[in-house]
Amino acid sequence: MDLHGKVAVVTGSGRGLGLAYAQALAAAGAAVVVNDVDPGAVDTAVGTITAAGGRAVGAVAAVGDSAAAGQLVETAVREFGRLDVLVTNAGILRDRVLWKMTDDDFDAVVKVHLRGTFTCARAAAVRMREQGTGGRIVLISSPAGQRGNFGQTNYAAAKAGIVAMARTWAMELARAGITVNAVVPVAATEMTRTIPAFAPLIAESERTGAPLPDWLRRDEGLGTVEDVAGLITFLASDAAKDITGQAIGIGGDRLALWAHPREKAVAFAAGGWSADAIAGHWHTGVGAEPETYGIPAPQAPEA
Repeated sequence: MDLHGKVAVVTGSGRGLGLAYAQALAAAGAAVVVNDVDPGAVDTAVGTITAAGGRAVGAVAAVGDSAAAGQLVETAVREFGRLDVLVTNAGILRDRVLWKMTDDDFDAVVKVHLRGTFTCARAAAVRMREQGTGGRIVLISSPAGQRGNFGQTNYAAAKAGIVAMARTWAMELARAGITVNAVVPVAATEMTRTIPAFAPLIAESERTGAPLPDWLRRDEGLGTVEDVAGLITFLASDAAKDITGQAIGIGGDRLALWAHPREKAVAFAAGGWSADAIAGHWHTGVGAEPETYGIPAPQAPEA
């Protein structure tokens, strides 16, 4: 995949998945703006990319406010002359069950993930439309946003909203040649270590130094951060110019297309539905096969 001549901004790219995305884009030829709140992480990431022959500059900023979004776009234009790709990866966690989650816990996560995605995408869209040559906006979601996850009201809500924004912006930016897609990654990171279904398996791999088992990579789609980066590079490329408005999952050996919400079962009653009518119909009608929810616990194959 050739991204020479392209300029990308990757938010939250000082470490983890964001760093893997930035490194992959740079390796394909793109000039990259590395962003993080930690100046040391930014300097290290930029040094790693440039040492490998890539082009990168750093921008220390806390994603969320419009000023930070403007700073990232301005850095790309000042240093490299344009902006072609935005990857909104920045995020934080404040996990607590509903009855223990504070206003600050909720607001902090929504500000970085949801508002930060909005402000950065808006700033990027303005610039890309001014340039008149299209662009690629890649929003990072999560399985928690698709299925919910215990203790992650704030995070799951934000990540679900990000997919909704991708669908909306795909329509709004189509005439400008700007694609917008959501990526649903699964990888061994600081964030997935907090997910009960994956935490013990990641911890055991880190303790022993052994790779994650093949069944986990295939059946559960959990692998390394590098396993996810290829999708980001693809979506940033001209090869993906006709792909937009999609939620695409990747992790380990697994690549998947997530379905958009849609009506699963429908029933009609002349004159409408009373409460009693719904009660009599539900378990044998539209509610006969209710949807599952939550991230399923990994199931190791039987020996």
